[in-house]
Amino acid sequence: MSNSKGCASCIGPGYRSAKTAMLEGPREKLIYVACIHTDPDKSDVLCTVDVDPASVDYCKIVHKLRMPHVGDELHHSGWNVCSSCHGEPRKRDTLVLPCLMSDRVYFVDTSEERAPTIRKMLTPADVNRHGVSTLHTSHCTPNGEILISTMGKPNGDAAGDFLCVDAETFEIKGTWTTGEKRAAFGYDFWYQPYHDVLVASEWSVPRIFKRGYATVDVTDPGLSFTRIHFLSYFTIPNPFVSFLSPRPIAIYGRSLNFYSWTERKLKQVLSLGNDGIAPLEVRFLHDPKASVGFVGCAVSSNVYKFYKTPNGQWAARKVIQIPPKHVEGWIGSVMSGMITDILISLDDKYLYLSNWFHGDVRQYDISDSDNPKLTGQIFLGGSVLSDSKVRVTRDEELASQPNPVYLKGRRLDGSPQMLQLSLDGTRLYVTTSILKPWDRQFYPDHFKNGSTMIKIDVNIEKGGLKLDEEFLIDFGTDKNDVLLAHEMRYPGGDCSSDIWLPED
Repeated sequence: MSNSKGCASCIGPGYRSAKTAMLEGPREKLIYVACIHTDPDKSDVLCTVDVDPASVDYCKIVHKLRMPHVGDELHHSGWNVCSSCHGEPRKRDTLVLPCLMSDRVYFVDTSEERAPTIRKMLTPADVNRHGVSTLHTSHCTPNGEILISTMGKPNGDAAGDFLCVDAETFEIKGTWTTGEKRAAFGYDFWYQPYHDVLVASEWSVPRIFKRGYATVDVTDPGLSFTRIHFLSYFTIPNPFVSFLSPRPIAIYGRSLNFYSWTERKLKQVLSLGNDGIAPLEVRFLHDPKASVGFVGCAVSSNVYKFYKTPNGQWAARKVIQIPPKHVEGWIGSVMSGMITDILISLDDKYLYLSNWFHGDVRQYDISDSDNPKLTGQIFLGGSVLSDSKVRVTRDEELASQPNPVYLKGRRLDGSPQMLQLSLDGTRLYVTTSILKPWDRQFYPDHFKNGSTMIKIDVNIEKGGLKLDEEFLIDFGTDKNDVLLAHEMRYPGGDCSSDIWLPED
């Protein structure tokens, strides 16, 4: 999918501006989907999916690239270059695949778009020798580097930093942060050079969430709120197993970390308090001069707006709150929405989020960033379906529990999780896996049958979401390859992979 085809402003990697990408960028024809194998003896897979309605292979997986090792847990992905390098004589031809569990990094050659191959691999030893582990988000930078966020140390303790990789040789240059100050936790990040800032979010202690069950430190601030809700999200198999630590430790992040982009130093730690536990996906507006962004907090199921104040510091305020549901027959009596992904349309008009427990995808008009307006909502699964064992006893939003959804005879198991939006904003793709142990615990049928990928048609004029009943990618059809589908990427870039710089 060449960026230059039909796009006068698409010279070099990416697009001149987000507006250019939205108005002139091509329709997506292929999507790369990172997939985790349900069989512990088989390796994870990068699937190439044909989404071109004019193709004879429409709605088919046309290629599977198998990783050479088992137990990686493919998760998020990025590119060697993106729109922040627009106009430079460089080519977007390498997909970066950091592995959440193994600490490997695969660099995938996408020169043959329909049949990518592995170009290079960084081993766990290559990564760990720099004092970091548990890799998550990857972004290219305008100076020829790739940054990969890290959530821990090799011993499994929490620590937020970034692995710095040469975008030409794919060799590690070291860690990115300078100075003595380090973030307590790591997870996602975004940068905005115009304001000399990189913002990073926080998750949890890797040695705790990687074990597959919760070791609960009762001295952790905010635990009274999260003892049931957070355990339900981060535990397997018994959400009520606990461990009393002999010393106070913080288990879950609740802050945004603001770095100087030029100095690479952590300048400000902005606490969101106990109502902002586990701030995960973080997004600036696409306008490269904007000093506003949003972060979705998983456990407390809310969205915070962060912004630059007149004195140059950063502040945040809650602008969206998903009401919890009171339930019976679940692991707790109150079920939060569990926001696990957010993204923003390229015109900065709409914010989309997924509630992994409640099972819905929402669209908000954020034209007034202080007062987002709910303009679309659709249920695609979740834990409160009408035929589930869970009974909702009090619900501030719904009069009845939603019914299960079937597409082409296939029940949509699990719940909506990762989101990807077309460049023009009219198509929203959704996958269902969050992390292999949690998929198995909360949605065993999903784990047994594999993920699905669906498409939602978006009304970009007035707002609104409608399920495309003719579109379905079933990652469980091949019983030798029952896969859990996570993040999606277009070969030419998208609204969560690309970052723009000011044109003047």
